[in-house]
Amino acid sequence: MLCDCLPAGDGIRDYPYEDVKLSTMCLPIRPPGPKFSPKGQTLHGYAGKVDKNVFQVLASKSSTFTESANSASPRYSSAQKAHGSPQYISKIETIFDDKRGRKRVKNQGPFARAEETSGTESDPEDNTKAGRSVYIQSTLRRRPGYRTLERDLIQLQQQKQQLFQIFVVVSLRKNATGNTYSPEITQQFPKMFEKSSRLSREAEDQLNVIPKFCFPDPQDWKPSAHTPSETFSFVLTGEDGSRWFCYCRKILPSGKGKRLPEVHCIVSKLGCFNLFAKILEEVERRREISPPLVYTFMRSVMEAPFPAPGRTVTVKSFLPGSGNEVLTLCRPVDSRLEHVDFDSLLQCLSVGKLLQVFASLLLERRVIFIADKLSVLSRCGHAVLALLYPFTWQHTFVPVLPASMLDISCSPTPFLIGVLAPCLPEVLELPIEEVLIVDLCADRFVIQLGDEDCILPSKLQAALQQVLEDREDILRQDSRDACGERPADLSALLSEAFVRFFVELVGHYPLHMVEAASGAKELQRESFRKSHPSRGVRQFLQLFMETQMFAGFIQDKELRKGGGRGLYESRVAEYLDSRLEPEPSGVNKFLKGLGNKMKLLQMK
Repeated sequence: MLCDCLPAGDGIRDYPYEDVKLSTMCLPIRPPGPKFSPKGQTLHGYAGKVDKNVFQVLASKSSTFTESANSASPRYSSAQKAHGSPQYISKIETIFDDKRGRKRVKNQGPFARAEETSGTESDPEDNTKAGRSVYIQSTLRRRPGYRTLERDLIQLQQQKQQLFQIFVVVSLRKNATGNTYSPEITQQFPKMFEKSSRLSREAEDQLNVIPKFCFPDPQDWKPSAHTPSETFSFVLTGEDGSRWFCYCRKILPSGKGKRLPEVHCIVSKLGCFNLFAKILEEVERRREISPPLVYTFMRSVMEAPFPAPGRTVTVKSFLPGSGNEVLTLCRPVDSRLEHVDFDSLLQCLSVGKLLQVFASLLLERRVIFIADKLSVLSRCGHAVLALLYPFTWQHTFVPVLPASMLDISCSPTPFLIGVLAPCLPEVLELPIEEVLIVDLCADRFVIQLGDEDCILPSKLQAALQQVLEDREDILRQDSRDACGERPADLSALLSEAFVRFFVELVGHYPLHMVEAASGAKELQRESFRKSHPSRGVRQFLQLFMETQMFAGFIQDKELRKGGGRGLYESRVAEYLDSRLEPEPSGVNKFLKGLGNKMKLLQMK
């Protein structure tokens, strides 16, 4: 799970992952939401609504775009800010500038006439999509409301909560009949909770569902003499929407002959995969020496304070033969990406397939990942949702779905679900409509709607594809030009590339936020959409603006007092400063309008 938080008072966006509700079926019961028109909507249908008499076209005059001089991201040092953006950020900007063309966002006020520009001057490739249908699933129900982890994490830091809430060991017990096994919790720390506390009720609910997710596939429930350790994670969602991250490590206990595996699971409100993976490795190390050492160690971990991003926490413990040991736990400064492994995602999916999955999630469709390993499903699920920043997936997210709960995939809501490969035949027999099933092991689509490759605006998609395909060259060049600074890694590169995509897509939203009589800000939706110079983007926005992600993003901006200080808001400010086209006035406006009319007449 991604965490994009700063100390109290900072306003960086976050990534909540809606997962399994803590109820009998472990599935949130979605309240009835607004239904979309049953008629399929197409991108080319919106383009036909353009008023033929409108001649307010942006001029495609040549302009030299300056690179963003200063990066406001807190990750970069003052030396980098003084000498301009890092090399890889400049390269990303150059690629997007080249693909986008010369058109720029028009600096017209939010009360300007909401008229669409023709988009024919520098959008010729968008015409190739005119005959292809892209639609939103009319059967999907969106749940109201918009949640983020940002406030939860800030509150945790203010209250100085412990690193985790519960630690359990899940083992397999042989059933009375047959050679079958059932997972159950055999050890737990802490063992007791206050009877009347809310934590006690939540912990009881969690303890009831955790075993199924620790051993989601019956195929794994058999004795073995050699089973490699595996780390994975899943997320539970409480009745109030609070999220509990479950970090697991499946190990084979020390011994001789064939043995059954067991899973160590840490339940925490903190989303930081690498930090807890390090703790679980230490747990395994102590488990091999003596099981009682695990609880002494976990008590020391629980007493450690909740670390802020960039801060280090030390845990002292005693280990026979080694004496007193000190374990250093550190959260990275850029905590937004601390739960993400983009390497696994790019190893499983080609760039083209990845962008099609990304596009499907943007339209809040149903997506199912298939893989043969728990760790692959977990890492790829978290990573692909990280690409949606600054937007947040608001629907069901189950990184690894137990085989006994496959009917959840028939839910009439958007979801991202991970399923182990042996369960694929059963999944294909379920009555699931409008779904994209992705085989992560073979880099192929098992089932698809057929329009995934034409959802995104073509120019922005081409820019993203070039950055991803050239990622190794870009990182190599950045490493040579680092000049003593820490070079960028793959996570930073992908983060900046997709942030840039969303800057080009909706980065002009501040120009169309107006203050209402109540004092709150409101987005002028039509002027926002129609002011974009790219027809392909305008057509895509017609669909994207109907999603829960976009509604929540704008709602957050409307309710927020003062500007945000996250990475995305910083890039938006730089973008508007350097690429905004001023509104022409006087004689220049007249000549520009006359020239546009003549160009359109010549095309007839």
